[in-house]
Amino acid sequence: MKAKGLDHVAIAVKDLDAAIALYRDALGLELAEIEEVPDQQVRTAIFGHGMGRIELICPTTTDSGVAKFLEKRGEGLHHVCVEVENIEEAIAALKAKGAPMIDQTPKIGAGGAKIAFVHPKGMRGVLTELREGKKT
Repeated sequence: MKAKGLDHVAIAVKDLDAAIALYRDALGLELAEIEEVPDQQVRTAIFGHGMGRIELICPTTTDSGVAKFLEKRGEGLHHVCVEVENIEEAIAALKAKGAPMIDQTPKIGAGGAKIAFVHPKGMRGVLTELREGKKT
C-alpha cells in the first residue's frame, strides 16, 4: 500500500455559512464547492483544489457522528484525509498492522470518492480518512 499524500484536513463547524465567510472573506481562500453528503449526514465546503484542501464539515442531523463530535469537543480539527491508490489494499494493510477500522469496506463520500475511516486508536489519536478517487 502506498499513500499519495495529504488530501485534506477537515474542520467540524456548527454554522457552515459563517465558517465559509471566515475562510473565504477573512483568509481569502477560494471556495471550490459546497456539497451535501447524505450518507455521512454532513454538508461540506471545500476550499482549494487537488491535494492539501481544507474541508469544513457541518452536521445535517443532531445524532450524526459530527454532531456528537461538536457536542463533546466543540469546533475544530475533525480528521485528516490521506489519498490512496487502492482503498481496499489500504484497508487490508492497516488491518494487518492491527489498526481498527471504523469502515470495514469503502463508502461513497464527498465528490463521489471511495472513503473509509480508520479509528483514532489505530492512528496515534487522529481520526484518519482514506480516500480514493474523484476530487475537485
